[in-house]
Amino acid sequence: MRKIVNDIWQGFFDKEQFWKRLIIVVIAVIMMGFALSFLILVDMGTDPCTMMNRAISARLGMSFGNWQALLNTILLMAVVIFGGRNLGFGTLANMFLVGYSTDFFSWLIPKFISTEIFKITWVRGIVFVPALVLFIIAASVYMDVDMGTSPYDAISFILSDRLKKIPFQIVRIAYDFLVIGIALMFGAKLQIVTVLMAVALGPVISFLGPKLERWIYVTETGAKS
Repeated sequence: MRKIVNDIWQGFFDKEQFWKRLIIVVIAVIMMGFALSFLILVDMGTDPCTMMNRAISARLGMSFGNWQALLNTILLMAVVIFGGRNLGFGTLANMFLVGYSTDFFSWLIPKFISTEIFKITWVRGIVFVPALVLFIIAASVYMDVDMGTSPYDAISFILSDRLKKIPFQIVRIAYDFLVIGIALMFGAKLQIVTVLMAVALGPVISFLGPKLERWIYVTETGAKS
């Protein structure tokens, strides 16, 4: 128990360049919500977790933000039981800011842009590419900045720790496709963006992690010199 408490404490506070990491993670999760709101508008799919949460929240008659916060709270208990790894302020930011940011931007965007424009095929194609790229990069940054991940994402790291012979990107892809299966059971429809995210997120996380960590320490060294 003491080890779990120490791991959680370290995940929240014991970080070099704490404030820089915190600012990066907050911006990243808000950008995830911003990108998701456009992906929802063009209706070409979202990330697997959002796909599942939208399907379940629609079935339950709850808002997306409320259901995502509730599910993450339940999953958080499981993560703590299995060691509390990958918990921190990034965990709280993702648990609440992504869902509610998506709700906010989904409310705000139609006040400035008619939603009818997103039904035009060429507009959907133009919008979904940068929205997809922004979401994947923002999601990878928030996970790689080492300030904790959402309980949903933390489970993929816990699984990877226990399946040491399997590369993380493979574990992540299999995990996301499992979640896609759950979403389909609740009536979701499988679309191209969801497949692309399921395939791309794991490799991008693995690719950006060392580069982002190196950037944080380089700027830290520069600040001290």
